[in-house]
Amino acid sequence: MQKAYIWLIFCVVVWGSNFVFGKILVQDFSPALLTSLRLLFIALLLVAISAYTKRFKLVKKADLFSIIVLGVIGVFINQWSFFVGLQTADPTTSALILATTPILTSVLAAIFLKEQLTIRMLFGSIIAIVGIYFVVAKGSLSSLQLDIGLAWIVVTMVTFAIMIIMTRVLSQRMDPLTITLYSNVVGFIVSIPFAFSLDVPLRISVDFSDWALLIGTAIVVHGIATLIWNNNIRHVNASKASILSNLEPFVAMIFGLILLHKPITGIEVLGSLFIVGGVVLSTYQWKKG
Repeated sequence: MQKAYIWLIFCVVVWGSNFVFGKILVQDFSPALLTSLRLLFIALLLVAISAYTKRFKLVKKADLFSIIVLGVIGVFINQWSFFVGLQTADPTTSALILATTPILTSVLAAIFLKEQLTIRMLFGSIIAIVGIYFVVAKGSLSSLQLDIGLAWIVVTMVTFAIMIIMTRVLSQRMDPLTITLYSNVVGFIVSIPFAFSLDVPLRISVDFSDWALLIGTAIVVHGIATLIWNNNIRHVNASKASILSNLEPFVAMIFGLILLHKPITGIEVLGSLFIVGGVVLSTYQWKKG
């Protein structure tokens, strides 16, 4: 179990660092092109894994529309809005906003899946919103500025929550790897015409290190880390593992300090504690007795 926790922490570090690496990449690649390229390498990895594990399956006609919607909203728009947002948004603030995804997922699950919303979830949501206020407004209404980048990060959070709900429904009748493979292939295909039309002028790096970072993060963040997480999550308490995933904003802070030389402020730490605390309160399942 200790080894499983070490691997899970590794995944959290990888996912948390993705905000900073995304911030770096979007300086050298146009967001739409960057999205298309990352989805290409993710799709190639998933095809290779499916072929190696011999788990390649065809999608039934009844599920085809859901897979297309998932690929467009949960993959393409989710990835694209993430990179568009990071052009101006602070990576730490972005990580904190995305940390509230479980709360929105619970609300959507209550609406569409008829799952129960509790007073604890509501109270936790309020605490998390207070934390977002501290981080975005820097603790003062006079410092509150509407950043279009953060608006796109909110879109990323919403589409991520939609992806979770749709994947949860589809996984009842489809293999998770099959869902991930086809939705990413759809996302990549949809991204192709936008890669050369959304961003003018088009930015593409010719530096080997930039391409290495692009390919490496695509494979490690969305491929290897996800596989490691799914493989080790069964060995530990699911609620405790979900708490580990809430450490991503703190990882983003540390990587931002190291790679972007962005200082960590006291108000960010305070806001982070409120957000993570609110999410934990909303989503953690306490054992009775």
